[in-house]
Order: sequence, then C-alpha cells, then structure tokens
Amino acid sequence: MKRFTSLLFIADGPAFTGAFALAAGFALVAASGFASGALAQAPAVPTPDQQVVLVTGSTSGLGRELAMRFGARGDHVIVHGRSEERGAEVVDAINAAGPGSARFYRADFASLAQVRSFAETLLADYDRLDILINNAGFGSAPDERLLTEDGHEYRFQVNYLSTFLLTHMLMQRVLDSAPSRIVNVSSGAQRPIDFDDVMIENNFSGGRAYAQSKLAQIMFTHDLAEELEGTGVVVGSLHPATYMPTGMVLRLGVTPRATIAEGADAVMQVVDSDEFESGQYFSGLRQARANAQAYDTEARARLKELSEELTGIRCRLGRCESVGG
Repeated sequence: MKRFTSLLFIADGPAFTGAFALAAGFALVAASGFASGALAQAPAVPTPDQQVVLVTGSTSGLGRELAMRFGARGDHVIVHGRSEERGAEVVDAINAAGPGSARFYRADFASLAQVRSFAETLLADYDRLDILINNAGFGSAPDERLLTEDGHEYRFQVNYLSTFLLTHMLMQRVLDSAPSRIVNVSSGAQRPIDFDDVMIENNFSGGRAYAQSKLAQIMFTHDLAEELEGTGVVVGSLHPATYMPTGMVLRLGVTPRATIAEGADAVMQVVDSDEFESGQYFSGLRQARANAQAYDTEARARLKELSEELTGIRCRLGRCESVGG
C-alpha cells in the first residue's frame, strides 16, 4: 500500500503547530477540565511527513498493539479509550520509543453525545486522516442485556452505532487524505439482524448481541465500499484472530488460541495490502465470506436507514445532515 502524506482531521482550519499548539493545549485543559473528548496531556503535533492514524479502543489489547506498531513505523497515532491513565501510558510509550508520536483522546462509545464531541474535537484539531481503525468494542460477557445512556442495546451501540456515527463525521477528512483506508475490526462470530427486534428485547444472549453487532460492522463495510468507489478510500473488515488473550476474551473464561501479535498482523495486512478489492472481509490473513446477510442489499439498506435514524446523521461522500427530531 502506498505510504500517505499525513496529519489528521479538522473542520475549519489546520492543526495547531509548534509553541502555539502547546499553549492552546494548556488553555483547553484549563477551560474544559478534560471534558469528554478533550486532551489528556499537552498535544503532540504531527509533522508534514507523518501518516496520521486513529485507532479506537487503543488503550489495551489488540488496539494497543496496533497503536504501538503504527508509532514504531513513524506514524502519528490518535490513541482513544475511556481511561486517561491507560491512554497516557500508551502515548508515553509511543513517544518515548519513536520515531512516531501520539496523542490521547477520551470518549465512551456508550454515549453518542461523547462520540459526537470526540469527532468534533478531532475535526477542530487536525486537517486530515490517513487511516481509521475502528477497533473499539464490547464482548459477549457478561451475559446480560445492558442499555447505553441513549437507550440502545449496549453491544449494538458500542460495537456498531458509535462506529457508524464516528466514521461518517470524520469521512470528509478521510476523503481529503486519499489514498486512505478504513478498517473495521469485526469477528467471525456473526448472526443475522432481526429487524423486528434489533435491540433483542426477546431471547437475549450476550453472544447473540455481540455477533449481531459484528455482522452490522461488515454490512457497513460493504456500504462504505460502494459509496466510496473511485475516491481513493479503501475499506476492509476482518476477524483478526480467534480468542486472543484480550480483556474481552479473558472475561469469557476461555483459553486463548491465538496471540495478539497474530491478530495485529492480520489487521496490518488489510491496512497495507493492495491485493484486495474494497469491501472485502478477511478471516485472519485470508479473504473469506461473511454471513449471507452481509451480501443482502435489502437488509443493508434497512440497517443504514435504522442507523441514520438512531444516530441522527445522514452522510453521502462526506456531506452530512441531521435527521430526525
């Protein structure tokens, strides 16, 4: 894959530079008290020759490994998570090791308001985004039906709806940065969406909720690939590896079968390879076929319409408008 020129994503102006960035960062801290989406430390500023990469859910597990790899190859990494302490540790590790740089942003994907604030803050800080890795997620354990603050089934929102919203809000920056790439970290666990009971009020199980949300990510990938054809933005999704020793897997109480490094290898292949068509799904390092519903255009259209209604945003090629009340 071609190495991109870089920076990150911004709404109305260029990224802060030099001493001005440092002063502005401290002013933001004083004014906001680290509100959701605000910076957790004085900002590192990407240089003109760095790619800028956002890895959601990058304070532990697979996301952390990916963030470290991007940093090690010289990229500027946007580290995201819910814990400022863990985020600062990852940023410090990347900045200390070099040659890349990193900066942390906090947002809880169980809150669509925090996702919007996160995206708006990034848009105000950066003027491009070369690689977007949608990795943040919540597993099948505990086996109980949880709701987000928005009233949606927890896994459906954290794993899918928030990714849908964030990706669309940042899409213009991805387009501005083409050739660029979006990678949706999904799973081999996939179950069709019951559109009569999307929030699984009946016959709930954590495994079913998780598998439905992961299939939704793949359906989203196909939609994006079709919409972005010819723009220079390549989109892919994958099941990185089976039962890596992540917190998500350890909470299930199962024995890991693969390493986090193996999962990261699979993600990096989708990031870097020019050997696949946009929209394809991978299982590990191999191209694979997802659940049949991922290829059902009617089901995908229903999911898109529902997602726009629930997130309140409709976007086409980076141009977005509010929908609903």
